[in-house]
Amino acid sequence: MAFTDLGDVRLFHTDDGSGDPALLLVHGLGSDSHEWVHHIPALARRHRVIAVDMRGHGYSSAPETGNTPRLMAEDLAGLCAELGVGQCVAIGHSMGGQIVSHLAVEHPSLVRALVTVDPGYGFTGPVAASFPALIEQMREDPLAASLRNDLWTSTGATPGWLREWHRRRILATPPHVLLQAFEAMFGGPEPLGLRPNSDGYLSRRTCPVLTFWFDPAQAAWEAGLFKDPRSRAVTWEGSGHRLHEERPGEFLLVVTDWLRSLA
Repeated sequence: MAFTDLGDVRLFHTDDGSGDPALLLVHGLGSDSHEWVHHIPALARRHRVIAVDMRGHGYSSAPETGNTPRLMAEDLAGLCAELGVGQCVAIGHSMGGQIVSHLAVEHPSLVRALVTVDPGYGFTGPVAASFPALIEQMREDPLAASLRNDLWTSTGATPGWLREWHRRRILATPPHVLLQAFEAMFGGPEPLGLRPNSDGYLSRRTCPVLTFWFDPAQAAWEAGLFKDPRSRAVTWEGSGHRLHEERPGEFLLVVTDWLRSLA
């Protein structure tokens, strides 16, 4: 079945291929599992690949409350139990980087390794200072504020079709989900998106981590939090926020080589 009921939420997911370890693919805010269409066929040649629409996104149900990265991570733990996944490599983009990090910290026996792609944590300085005003704008009009905020994710090299695809996905996301998830990431008590909150929490990830950033300063910061010597930080300067979609072939090459090195 492509849907699994977990009590308060019904998750859409695909389940392709076979092989150990299983890969769990987690999209960003205002997106869905179509984000991984360039990657699933190649990954499924060697691995079982599970791609999920998180609560409030895509074809999954959208509860009125609880649309936060922490609860989304609990959804994934429940989904893995339902699907008989004992261990996985969790791969998350943007908000998905927060979600899979929560999964690794709170369910360490489930997560063998992590891959995070321009993850939504560790922000400081002017970027962090801009979040309170952005959250207020989202309270007034979540869709309009989310569309404005999405403008920074692209560069001159980002394909026009990719910008349009994600604009349409944001428009298809329930406004209350956009607000609840963003506020949980970057506002409220001790948000994982901001330093120093992120430092202490991410330091609890004991598994190997492969992280991709377009910002070398962010990559160097996260590398300082790694606990497993097999961890690696990759910087692709000049890429946009969705670097795995802009450069899918290179992304797959780096990820698959790293996974083989773990084995």
